[in-house]
Amino acid sequence: MFNMATEEYDAGAAAGLKLERMQANLAKMEQLSERLVAALARQKQKDAALNGPSSEVYMQAAQAYLAAMLQNPGKVIEHQVGYWGKTLKHYIEAQQALASGEFKAPADPGPKDRRFANPLWDTHPAFNYLKQQYLINAEAVQDALADMEGLDTPERRRVEYFTKQIVDMLAPTNFLGTNPDALEKAIATDGESLVKGLENLVADIEAHDGEMQVTLSDPAAFHLGQNIAATPGSVVFRNRMLELIQYKPTTETVYETPLLIFPPWINKFYVMDLKPQNSLIKWIVDQGYTLFVVSWVNPDPSYADVGMDDYIREGYLTAMAEVRRICGVKQINAVGYCIAGTTLGLTLAHLQRAGDETVKSATFFTTLTDFSDPGEVGVFLADDFVDGIERQCATDGILSKRFMGKTFSYLRSNDLIYGPAIKAYMMGEAPPAFDLLYWNGDGTNLPGKMAVEYIRHLCQEDGFAKGVFPVFGKPVSLEGVKVPLCAIACETDHIAHWRGSFNGVKQMGSTDKTFIVSQSGHIAGIINPPSKGKYGHYTNDGPVSGAPDDWMKAASFTAGSWWPRWGAWLDERSGGQIPARQIGDSGHPELCPAPGTYVVSKPAD
Repeated sequence: MFNMATEEYDAGAAAGLKLERMQANLAKMEQLSERLVAALARQKQKDAALNGPSSEVYMQAAQAYLAAMLQNPGKVIEHQVGYWGKTLKHYIEAQQALASGEFKAPADPGPKDRRFANPLWDTHPAFNYLKQQYLINAEAVQDALADMEGLDTPERRRVEYFTKQIVDMLAPTNFLGTNPDALEKAIATDGESLVKGLENLVADIEAHDGEMQVTLSDPAAFHLGQNIAATPGSVVFRNRMLELIQYKPTTETVYETPLLIFPPWINKFYVMDLKPQNSLIKWIVDQGYTLFVVSWVNPDPSYADVGMDDYIREGYLTAMAEVRRICGVKQINAVGYCIAGTTLGLTLAHLQRAGDETVKSATFFTTLTDFSDPGEVGVFLADDFVDGIERQCATDGILSKRFMGKTFSYLRSNDLIYGPAIKAYMMGEAPPAFDLLYWNGDGTNLPGKMAVEYIRHLCQEDGFAKGVFPVFGKPVSLEGVKVPLCAIACETDHIAHWRGSFNGVKQMGSTDKTFIVSQSGHIAGIINPPSKGKYGHYTNDGPVSGAPDDWMKAASFTAGSWWPRWGAWLDERSGGQIPARQIGDSGHPELCPAPGTYVVSKPAD
């Protein structure tokens, strides 16, 4: 009797303690809620067009659907009957499983979705029902959109994109009451996970001036120049647009022709130097090249009037000139990545017109120069968005890194928004120490004038491919890019799709073109070291002409990284071997160690 009473007392005490902890955590959540309201009140006003598409997008979709109902009612009825049938069948199966007396879900043979990895989504009848009905609803929406007529390609892509955003947002995993992972953890921790999650949410909103922007990586885990962006080198030149970094040689001899890389100024250059094992910068240096890399300034509103001409004059042409002076050579090899590749193309066309042979060969990483089909990013190139961007740039002087980061994140919303938000805010987990995600969150602003020129005149109006985009007041065209070139595109790139890249290269005037398609996407397809043996690549010895898909059908696949293939291509265009060059010269002292000062600056936005 005494033992039983003791056990009952212990159980009661434990239950009381759990209740106390739960109540304490609920009280903390109330306090945090007050901080949350205060943080949200700090949100800056921004142009309404940047919050989402205009109502015209959905009006067009509604009109197209109505037209389909009138013109082909049978198809619409077929969709509806199919949806009702699947829903009713799903309901009956769930009822039958419960009526059997066993608390279990019906058989679930459907395809796996990593959002629903918790076993309860397959075994628990309530969670399984929610999952299956959500997937049935999502499929019905997708089928209706696929059969919708009366929309041109850009309109269709916008409707599909923004509809997908709504469908992804409404996934049951995104809500506490229908997320078994979050519920299990909340119960196991007496609500502490929810407190930590709310703390994470409040901290993120406070850090981003009232906007919800989930922290993807532990900000304290990486230190530039120490455990990331640590390849030895020095800044040897600096102006208001860039710092020029020269890297320390690791070989006794180097190629005579130096290599200069222009990274995109939408992001920071050290994606090419995350850690030694996957550093493209280190690999290039180890192959025996004298390597220079541009680190662009992170502009504040004082750069409002900086345009594409300024990037070309004070960025490209200046960096090329300084590299030639330091190395004592007449020619260099150049690389442009993403937007920097687009601008390298503009620069090459200008140099060709001027009779300047500074660039011996050019390499383009994931570069679009023909925007007639911009791919997934085209959903942001309609007038409503572009007009909103133009108005916001006129107000702020810059296009904020936050807008750019959110825009590109929504192209992969489940991976870069909802998934991380669930872990941070519903599970209360700290962000991981992941170098690539750290870099992804370390964004840059864009000067207002340049942003509008690029988005409006290069992307939306396709000015380069049409031969009307001006450099220093005179239009240039793709035909003017005549140097030997190698272009690397990525098979699943959602920013610069490989077919668009191919179409741009096809129109360039060079008679010496090499085109490579790497597996994977915008980053992983480029940062693909040979040591990993992960992603392969496609090549075709035939001309870069015709339709992209025809080129791909005739292409050969090679397992592993494209780096060695490009290295062999570059070797043929880099001259003989000379003693390794030391960093800088008498006119270019070492100003500071790599990665420099511009890459760590945090200007107001």
